[in-house]
Amino acid sequence: MFETLLPNVKWDKVIDATYETVYMTAVSVFATFFLGIILGLLLFLTSKGNMWENRFIHSFVAAVVNVFRSIPFIILIILLLPFTKAIVGTILGANAALPALIIGAAPFYGRMVEIALREVDKGVIEAAKSMGATMSTIIFKVLLPESMPALVSGITVTAIALVSYTAMAGAIGAGGLGNLAYLEGFQRNHSDVTFVATVLILIIVFIIQLIGDMITRAIDKR
Repeated sequence: MFETLLPNVKWDKVIDATYETVYMTAVSVFATFFLGIILGLLLFLTSKGNMWENRFIHSFVAAVVNVFRSIPFIILIILLLPFTKAIVGTILGANAALPALIIGAAPFYGRMVEIALREVDKGVIEAAKSMGATMSTIIFKVLLPESMPALVSGITVTAIALVSYTAMAGAIGAGGLGNLAYLEGFQRNHSDVTFVATVLILIIVFIIQLIGDMITRAIDKR
């Protein structure tokens, strides 16, 4: 049946491409989560009226975040080719896409983290200070736990964006379902291949959204 409806689809290639997309997304989401939290904490803590208030550091970090958030991803990949070549040793394949994926997504998520931290009740922070809590205690026992539902929602949105980024990266040789849809589907005029790749990308997105929603509901105590 599948051979009749989808005559040009080579399922071994589809499986490999799906694995590459999941691999790129998973690694980049993991790195983006931690880098984004660091950036978000820096933006929040160094802003006016907060514990590490520092106008220079805040302005510098904000400028870096804004610059990398503003560059279209396909252009960012091209700009980072020398950097990618230097640290990965190649500009092709799933691993070669990771630097651009992480650098493109971490600033985006960092802003989400900053927004989530600003929503934390300042009274809770002041209460922790009055009880002699250290900076690390305030960060790990107050700020991050209180903002965790928003942080999970933010990383869910970012992960979905990263799936689309992997598809764009695939168009210039990073592998994955984007690469399959472009090389095997578009360039060879095999619409069935493009259709299958699109459906699989949608399934991955739906799974990410489902998992993110489940985790958010589980940890949201409001």
